[in-house]
Amino acid sequence: MDLLKPIAEFAAIAVGGIGIAIITVTAAYSLLIGGKHMLYHRHETETIFREMRQRLGRGILLGLEFLIAADIMLSVTIDLSFERAGVLIMIVLVRAFLSFTLEVELTGKWPWHQKPEKRTQSSD
Repeated sequence: MDLLKPIAEFAAIAVGGIGIAIITVTAAYSLLIGGKHMLYHRHETETIFREMRQRLGRGILLGLEFLIAADIMLSVTIDLSFERAGVLIMIVLVRAFLSFTLEVELTGKWPWHQKPEKRTQSSD
């Protein structure tokens, strides 16, 4: 177990870094694309703002998933106690709530009101 602990900690830090990078890159990309649309395409400001929020929201959702995975990995590799498990549960609940509210805001619908995607038949 002593050999796996540093490897697991490094993996958790890497996964957390990926989550932070996703959120950062998505925010910068959203601003750049929004600015480009405002300068060159002359779209309505409301339309540009909505598109930027959609793009940024999707990036935050994906980044949050990576950060939750990193928290779980760190909590499991470090001495797992009831106190650490409680903190982990609270972190996961807060991030899950954020993910849920972002999903509702992005789609405008409750997750259980979403229509299932239609499957296309393959020619296998």
